[in-house]
Amino acid sequence: MFVNVVASVQYRVLAEKAKDALYKLSNPMTQIQAYVFDGYVSMSAYGYEIVQTLIVDIEPDEHVKRAMNEINAAARMRAAASEKAEAEKIIQIKRAEGEAKSKYLSGVGITRQRRAIVDGLRDSVLGFSVNVPGTTAKDVLDMVLVTQYFDTRKEIGAASKSSSVFIPHGPGTV
Repeated sequence: MFVNVVASVQYRVLAEKAKDALYKLSNPMTQIQAYVFDGYVSMSAYGYEIVQTLIVDIEPDEHVKRAMNEINAAARMRAAASEKAEAEKIIQIKRAEGEAKSKYLSGVGITRQRRAIVDGLRDSVLGFSVNVPGTTAKDVLDMVLVTQYFDTRKEIGAASKSSSVFIPHGPGTV
């Protein structure tokens, strides 16, 4: 991989070799730069001391930068997709838990309703049997069913725009 390196070279003239610094190199800045870039070569023979070489910036090739950005973007997209999937999973679990709780409570309500109906029927049958001698529990239940049957027909008939059709139903119509 190719990179462009921006370096800052600090150098100074050695006092005891000032004559060499003045006469041995024709363009000291360019030649010192070339020596630094070709490998850290001693410049004391030419009357210069390299104090420091600071790397200011490293600039990779544009294709390398683009590839690195794409790798980072893909990694972030994977992480975001994973987080989104985890959030959707949690939402589905919570929704399912809510539906399960709702159905459970609905079942508890139906159970209590039926228990109340049975308790009410039992009390009615016992009260009727005591007050009307000679009646059986079956007689009372048959009477309750007939009453509910007529109440249902009355409600259907009272409804506006009813589309119910009554079909004869009895042992003789089969």
